[in-house]
Amino acid sequence: MTVKEITHILEELAPLGNAEDFDNVGLLVGDYNSIVNGVLITLDTLENVVDEAIKTNCNLIVSFHPIIFGGLKKLTGSNYVERVVLKAIKNDIAIYSMHTALDNVQNGVNTKICEVLGIENPQVLIPKKSNLKKLTTYVPKDDAENLRQHLFEAGAGNIGNYSACSFNLEGMGTYEAGENSNPTKGDIGQLHHEKETMISVVFSGIDQKRIVNALLNNHPYEEVAYDIVSLDNTNPYVGMGMVGMLNELEEEKDFLKRVKKSMNASIIRHSQLLGKPVQKVAVLGGSGAFAIDAAKATGADVFISADIKYHEFYKAENKIVVADIGHYETEQFTKNLLVDYLTKKIPNFAVRLSESKTNPIKYL
Repeated sequence: MTVKEITHILEELAPLGNAEDFDNVGLLVGDYNSIVNGVLITLDTLENVVDEAIKTNCNLIVSFHPIIFGGLKKLTGSNYVERVVLKAIKNDIAIYSMHTALDNVQNGVNTKICEVLGIENPQVLIPKKSNLKKLTTYVPKDDAENLRQHLFEAGAGNIGNYSACSFNLEGMGTYEAGENSNPTKGDIGQLHHEKETMISVVFSGIDQKRIVNALLNNHPYEEVAYDIVSLDNTNPYVGMGMVGMLNELEEEKDFLKRVKKSMNASIIRHSQLLGKPVQKVAVLGGSGAFAIDAAKATGADVFISADIKYHEFYKAENKIVVADIGHYETEQFTKNLLVDYLTKKIPNFAVRLSESKTNPIKYL
């Protein structure tokens, strides 16, 4: 398999278009056309990870965090980023990053945290805005079914657990073909009336190019009438964080002790305990202070995240317990998620879980 074929499989799980604008995701080092001998899954791409890839004959590293985040103006090996990139290039190793593309999908980083902690029926905590669009077009009645199917195959009409969703309205369309036209139906210079079906479908903005191509390539008219509008609706299946329910009520201290054990956390920093049972829990892997207000708005009893600053703990306002378990600790099981996913998709291919230590924070 090539790098392109494997990354295409990864993008079925986490489309790069779902990544945040500030992020740097996708293929960071390497050639899409290179043949892959093996894949090494890691949270961070450090020099020891590249060494592990060399030792295990893996020439594609799939990393959660991007090793290149800002612009590189030179490659002299003067810092750890440059050394990693130089070593990867020298040894023909490709590096692919997923980061917030995997954060923002329903079956990604935060769902894995919920799975580990036994949080059931998780829903997206902060749904992504301006992500949904609607296409409306008009097609001869006899051609409507064929066009609908091609739009569905391109990704239109997918709403949560439902697919092939559309609205259809029949009416009369008119047009007069100009002198230089080549009309599918009707005559040049004559007003033509055609029984048409109006088709409306909702789609994720990241699929727009593919869907428009499907429309233009499968519509019978020489000139295709259509419009695309952005919707104010939030997409409940794409966004940051998750919130769900525990199967049974737990006392605050008991729950935090279980979190510490399950997430292999050396320490938990938390806001004031409220002295009430825990059942509704919100989570956000990585730096999640920006989501404290959203977690409170859902009525969550506890919010689990990382990198919470001193003054940000005040945002709990005795309405929620904010628990910082560590950045690495919240994201560590992402590696297992990706290994399981790729192993199921390409079962006879070498996919390895990195054994290299990459957590930069140590505890005394």
